[in-house]
Amino acid sequence: MTTTDDSFTNDDTATADDRRFPAALAATLALPFDYADGEGIDFEPFDSFVSAEETTDWFRSWTGNREVDGDAFRVFGMDGTGGYAAFWLVRPGRELTAQPVVFLGSEGETGVVARDLADFLWVLADGVGPQEAIEHYEVGLTSRPDAGRAATAERFAPGRGRPAAELVRLAREEFADFDDVIMALCG
Repeated sequence: MTTTDDSFTNDDTATADDRRFPAALAATLALPFDYADGEGIDFEPFDSFVSAEETTDWFRSWTGNREVDGDAFRVFGMDGTGGYAAFWLVRPGRELTAQPVVFLGSEGETGVVARDLADFLWVLADGVGPQEAIEHYEVGLTSRPDAGRAATAERFAPGRGRPAAELVRLAREEFADFDDVIMALCG
């Protein structure tokens, strides 16, 4: 990944005990989300990643499988129903920022939102949140450009901007087995 900001290149590979947000994620999540009476982004970011213990408790409850742990996820926010947005640590040895962003809904919905943090910044910049990327993908994502998030995305991921629909499609194609992988873990 080519960037002009070293916040993408100085991150260590993801570890279970590191719960600090990368600078780019912190910057975009610090901006307010406009729910717009159900027409905007339904997303509530956390101040840091959910702890390993809480993530495991949640994932066991979500899957109904007491044998799994949540080590493959770094949860950073939720929608109004309690669905979680997270990095899915599926690329061994790669930085956290190079991992895909996924959504696991409160009613069992699953989906890949972005191939990595750079794409996720641009999905948000186009006015699409994690839940909306999954729920509305099949019927079409509505672009609602967010100038503040676009500036943040351009700062941290210059030249990567594309419409959210295209970025979500690329993520879904690259990680086409995400739903199958997760459903195989369900008890």
